Amino acid sequence: MHPAATEHDDDLVRAHRSLGDFDLTICSDGPFLLDGGAMFGVVPKTLWSRRMAADANNCVFLGLNSVIVRTGNAVVVIETGVGNKLPAKSREIHQNHERLLDSYAAAGLGLEEVTHVVNTHLHFDHCGWNTTLGDDGIVRPTFPNARYFAAAGELAHGRLQLDRDRVSYLGPNYNPLIQSGQLTLIDPDGIDRFTPTDARLQAVDAEGRELPPVNIQTSLEITPGIRVERFPGHTETMLAVHIESGNEHACFIGDLCPTSHHLDATWVMGYDLDPITCIEQRKRFLKSSISEDWLVLFPHDHHTPMAKLAWNDKGKPVVERGEGNSR
Repeated sequence: MHPAATEHDDDLVRAHRSLGDFDLTICSDGPFLLDGGAMFGVVPKTLWSRRMAADANNCVFLGLNSVIVRTGNAVVVIETGVGNKLPAKSREIHQNHERLLDSYAAAGLGLEEVTHVVNTHLHFDHCGWNTTLGDDGIVRPTFPNARYFAAAGELAHGRLQLDRDRVSYLGPNYNPLIQSGQLTLIDPDGIDRFTPTDARLQAVDAEGRELPPVNIQTSLEITPGIRVERFPGHTETMLAVHIESGNEHACFIGDLCPTSHHLDATWVMGYDLDPITCIEQRKRFLKSSISEDWLVLFPHDHHTPMAKLAWNDKGKPVVERGEGNSR
């Protein structure tokens, strides 16, 4: 048993609250393990281990959080965990549990109800249940009636299959959505000039068939009350998701701040492609989220999936009030 595990870790629904007229539920694909050194980059273990305990293999205990937003007119899912398509060796390494569909059921969500799915980026641990591997060996979209959204730059980067991060970009998590016509790629304000037939996005599917043109939008709005914003650093085009209703504001920040233990601006991950940019963007995010009293939603904090932040007496960002199981 991991030293950070608690009696509540099997709870499928990690948190629930209202946000203005919206309803937020945080579901879980179950806990999983990643190397602590990779999660905290150049920060010495003597420092980060005071916040997150490591096991004998130096792995820390993380969550795979998926947010359901019910707006009254739409049902939006943000992030979809690891999914059920990893090879056996990867499952052995990460010790993931493939529980997200059970978690949705526990939250009263039918897959056919979902109208929108948003991925902050296309790493395998954020978009795995976009699609489901069936018993017949065919990979199909998990949410049959949903439009899916991700950054156009994410898909373009994934297509490059670079040595640095190709293990994170797995075509079965998004290619079937292009084939079905359900994926829309966001090019914020048209800054990168992507087109539906852009060579940067083209690929073939598992059967060698050329994928059809992909949908492109330049607007940041997903549906009224929910919009995205580019926060580069972890990846060049990673998106945060803003949720606003009434006078309340929540933000799913993606891997800019993967857990509540990553609030220090310089405590960036070994996984971050551009740590200097990540530090700058984290400072920008913290300034806004604290001064404007945002509810911050973390992708990988199993015990504190959402929290209000504050500055402490030393001017450091801290959790003022955490919400969720086992905090």
